[in-house]
Amino acid sequence: MDVTVRVFASYADALGRSEVDLALPPGATVEDVVQSVTRLPGGSAIPLTPLAAVNHRYVSLAAELNDGDEVALIPPVAGG
Repeated sequence: MDVTVRVFASYADALGRSEVDLALPPGATVEDVVQSVTRLPGGSAIPLTPLAAVNHRYVSLAAELNDGDEVALIPPVAGG
């Protein structure tokens, strides 16, 4: 199955892009996505337990994915 991974702010800076397309086996989870992305050049900047959303809904890393899903990996935000 194919999923689109969107990354933001410092994650996008580290990867040098804001979007990654991944081909994953059926039954893959958000954790599988994180592991795949962390193996990319610059991916070591992404923690193994980032905040994640699938199709604009926050999910756990154990969430199972479907073909065509959009996974967002969201860095911590600071401000004030």
